[in-house]
Amino acid sequence: MILDGKKISEERLSLLREEIARSGLQPKLATVIVGDDPASRLYVRMKQQACERVGIASVSVELPVDCAVGSLLARINDLNRDTSIDGILVQLPLPAQIRPEMVTSAIAPEKDVDGFNPLNLGKLLSGNPLFVPCTPMGIMTLLHTYGIRTEGAEAVVIGRSIEVGRPCAVMLLNAHATVTICHSRTSNLKSHIKRADIVISAAGKARFINADMIRKGATIIDVGINYEDGKLCGDVDFEGVQQKAGAITPVPGGVGPMTIVSLMENTFRAARMRR
Repeated sequence: MILDGKKISEERLSLLREEIARSGLQPKLATVIVGDDPASRLYVRMKQQACERVGIASVSVELPVDCAVGSLLARINDLNRDTSIDGILVQLPLPAQIRPEMVTSAIAPEKDVDGFNPLNLGKLLSGNPLFVPCTPMGIMTLLHTYGIRTEGAEAVVIGRSIEVGRPCAVMLLNAHATVTICHSRTSNLKSHIKRADIVISAAGKARFINADMIRKGATIIDVGINYEDGKLCGDVDFEGVQQKAGAITPVPGGVGPMTIVSLMENTFRAARMRR
């Protein structure tokens, strides 16, 4: 079974557009980008296009690559105080002179639609989330939509980033899975993957998971964004693994679209809460 994130995201964006129209609200998302990284600019454009589709207004704040930390924090503070802004997203990665945790901590928790503010991460860990990071949220939506059982399942998360790995592990735990987090220092990674009912890979290593590493019938969620010979690919050898897996996400068209729809849903939720 192919877990078609593009299809599910299209369906959810259509429903969200109708819900926003019925609400009478005009949600507004502010995106902040520092520097001229082409990939970051592409991601921001995709998010702004999604905003336009569902009826969310968007404003863009662009700062130079040599921007001082104080200047960025001042702009975030302005957005925090702006009563017309419902959600704030600072596009990662940031230039080397800016520590991401300083920026995520500066965003007001009630406007933190990316879910990276320490307060929101703590609420997620407590089992009472306010906003959760968009990629893990999209993954859980995919699993639920396709009826992939998490309760009692053995889940392996590869990667321990604050953007994907750690919050995803907590969300799986909150959904009653038994969770193992693997990373670059994990010994005998294959043995962990082999026993998993659900494998979520955010390792950033092109096609490193092959069919020999997974159990038959496992659900494989590929979060990897890699380029091999100029072509986009995930962490999973899709052609080989799909013959053995019970369900699998493609790259592209799997997790990526679900991340964007999750951001739209978080922004609308922020607007409703603030009103």
